[in-house]
Amino acid sequence: MKIISINGEEVTPSLNGHPWDGDNDLFAKCVAYDEPERAQALGIYPFFRPIEEMDGAEVICEGKRVLMVGSNNYLGLANDSRVVEAAVEATRKYGLGCTGSRFLSGNLVIHEELEERLADYIGKDSALLFSTGYFANQGALTCLFEEGDFILCDKENHASIIDGCRMSPAKIIPFSHNSPESLRRRLSRLPAEAGKMVVIDGVFSMSGDIARLAELMDVAGEFGAKFYVDEAHALGVMGEAGKGSAHHTGTADRADLMMGTFSKSLGCMGGFLAGDKDVIKFVRHKARCFIFTASPTPAVAGGVLKALEVMQEEQWRVVKLWENTRRMHRGFRELGFHIGTTETPIVPILIGDEQKAFFFAQRLFDNGIFATPAIYPAVRRGQAIIRTSYMATHTPQQLEYVLETFERIARELHIFEDDVYQRAAGEIPQRHHDTSLPQPVRTAAV
Repeated sequence: MKIISINGEEVTPSLNGHPWDGDNDLFAKCVAYDEPERAQALGIYPFFRPIEEMDGAEVICEGKRVLMVGSNNYLGLANDSRVVEAAVEATRKYGLGCTGSRFLSGNLVIHEELEERLADYIGKDSALLFSTGYFANQGALTCLFEEGDFILCDKENHASIIDGCRMSPAKIIPFSHNSPESLRRRLSRLPAEAGKMVVIDGVFSMSGDIARLAELMDVAGEFGAKFYVDEAHALGVMGEAGKGSAHHTGTADRADLMMGTFSKSLGCMGGFLAGDKDVIKFVRHKARCFIFTASPTPAVAGGVLKALEVMQEEQWRVVKLWENTRRMHRGFRELGFHIGTTETPIVPILIGDEQKAFFFAQRLFDNGIFATPAIYPAVRRGQAIIRTSYMATHTPQQLEYVLETFERIARELHIFEDDVYQRAAGEIPQRHHDTSLPQPVRTAAV
């Protein structure tokens, strides 16, 4: 009988409860993989919870109303009636889907209108829509490079960036997280004549910290490297009129390419790439995941157009988002939680032990709060977190309940006394003063 290893543990494969000889069988590992069943047996499986209804900052899930603090609906626009109606109206006009790629038969007037609006909004020559934000990164990073080129990639970049880099013919050169010094060392060792581009998240999706764009761009400029900023978690959150981290740091004109998603602040799905018109023209004709996939639906284009309009007109949403962000940063730290170096509405709550993180998430759900754990490889081993994120539409009462509930469960589970927690807390950098947080916008609140 074959013994195989899953995550370092030896297991005997079985099929329908019976021992199974999995020699040379591609699916042996699938049969042996039982981590979800183990968590389900303990009543702590936190993933794939079916949401039955969404109502602002609350959802109906498993038959109960719970407060959502685990989504990226930063401005609360996913449920805005005007955005929903715009999506419905676009569906009435164009139909449910385009049934073809934009390259061939699926290019709509509202696709091009949205691209023009996005390019103007973000301050670039041109923009290109993708069906998902994942595809936006993959499309650009797989078609812009040739053998002998180099991609300088922050070690904590999003998985879509990592996968795009891996699929590229360029060689990947990782550099230490958010470190201009590490980037300089890496670039100094590369051939001067080689094509090079630095790729980085403007806001990091797990830690919530902001890229040191000005310093990193200075280093890239010394070596003639292009610069690519993923604004997925910064768009609608920071910078003038919510234009993102590059605008917030005054570096937008130095960013050669800027990528953004619709699945966070704009409350929908999809993504885009913006930059010089010739570069966007090239990607439009060379990115395989753009050419060979169906167009974004009419509902997506219509809804995002309206969401973009609402976001720009109602700047109170960004202001309120940052009021809530500061409240939660301060509240968690005062209670003794470690939340790392976050500077944004993404607030990772350190738990440490992975199983305790699962228990913690289930206890939150039992108490009416929807949040999920993040474990390795999303975070480092022994540094499991509950990843929370906050919305402009959360009320003070809701946020206070979140803090009270987190504190109570942490005491019940003895989180602060746990050796794994103590060790992880000593390894993770901390930001101690709210005064270091960025100003959310540079325009007056409406």
